[in-house]
Amino acid sequence: MKITVLTLFPEMFSGVLENSIIKRAIAKECAEIEIVQIRDFTTDKYGRVDTPPIGGGAGLVQKCQPIVDALNKIKTPTSHTALFSPRGVTYKEEKAKEYAKLDHLILVCGHYEGIDERVNDYVDELLSIGDYVLTGGEIPAMAVIDSVVRLLDGAISSDSLVDESFNEPILEYPQYTEPYDYNGSKVPDILYSGNHEAIGKWRRKQALLLTKKHRPDLFEKLTLSKQDKKLLEEAKSSEIPDWELKAIEKGHKYIK
Repeated sequence: MKITVLTLFPEMFSGVLENSIIKRAIAKECAEIEIVQIRDFTTDKYGRVDTPPIGGGAGLVQKCQPIVDALNKIKTPTSHTALFSPRGVTYKEEKAKEYAKLDHLILVCGHYEGIDERVNDYVDELLSIGDYVLTGGEIPAMAVIDSVVRLLDGAISSDSLVDESFNEPILEYPQYTEPYDYNGSKVPDILYSGNHEAIGKWRRKQALLLTKKHRPDLFEKLTLSKQDKKLLEEAKSSEIPDWELKAIEKGHKYIK
């Protein structure tokens, strides 16, 4: 997959592309990332890409000509173009999965006070990463790149994607590392039991409880199985359920 970013500030992407999973994905040729300087396409004799808004107003507005010419140069029949805008659809995991199936994604980063309205006619969709103000589209573009690249075949281990938050509308279960006891806070004994079925049930219960508490909006979208309902009912009691006690007892030799 190829991702092209149109921006006035290419240098902002150097750290993102040269580290961690994205760097490895590029090295494995899972992804190709192209950063294009919009300024290279201006026909203004002074090299300007922005001017004061017609009709008056604060700030500077990006001109349509450099962006449209860049798009015309870069686009192919299989390209999909998204322009960051507060009018856009809110970016979510479902959209990341859609993008990961594309051959070529083009992300257009605005800056300054905004972009000439006519640029909207040359993109496939408007995209927003949330209801807050940023100085430009570069940080949203980095977020999209990171969330899409990690979904590409070979970018990361497929096992790492299985239980993550937002693969379904549920938060991920709690994770722990050594030591067993840190300042009096201990790792749950069930995780040392060696009983993977019981561990899976415990993790599912915790994921359900965390989602219900912290993201009730997501919880409402969940289709609960019979086991999910039973786990939630168990959670109303302060007592440890029998299946968990039995798993802990059988695996007691592994528990700290």
